[in-house]
Amino acid sequence: MTSSKLLFFSTLCLLHAFSNATDIKYCDKQADYAVEVKGVEISPNPIARGQPATFSIAATTDKSLSGGKLVIDVSYFGWHIHSETHDLCGETNCPVSAGDFVIAHSQVLPGFTPPGSYTLKMKMLDGNKHELTCITFGFDIGLGSSVADI
Repeated sequence: MTSSKLLFFSTLCLLHAFSNATDIKYCDKQADYAVEVKGVEISPNPIARGQPATFSIAATTDKSLSGGKLVIDVSYFGWHIHSETHDLCGETNCPVSAGDFVIAHSQVLPGFTPPGSYTLKMKMLDGNKHELTCITFGFDIGLGSSVADI
């Protein structure tokens, strides 16, 4: 298969995967972020308490990235409830070449996590703590029973 066909099929698969993506909003609509987020896919959706959940973020950049941090803040009904920081290279392959890339993070939410609607805010910072992008999006945690309830 030629490289142009492989690129076409890879792009087609990426677009299909994010066709049912979660709606995102930029933190600052006026900012000219170096990283453009194309979509967020959450699996499963809604998230099941006590079960693995994966957040996949499709993005693009016009310059290569050698590293950085992801700063994540979670709110529940407007109340800040959780913060965490991850190494960018732990969530995607580094260095990130100019063009399209995907950040994927999986985690198991505790069985005692209340069901409902949450908001996640993610900032991506480069090695000099310069903000490359900042997005927010909502996600739901379902009412179903958790492993901890069994």
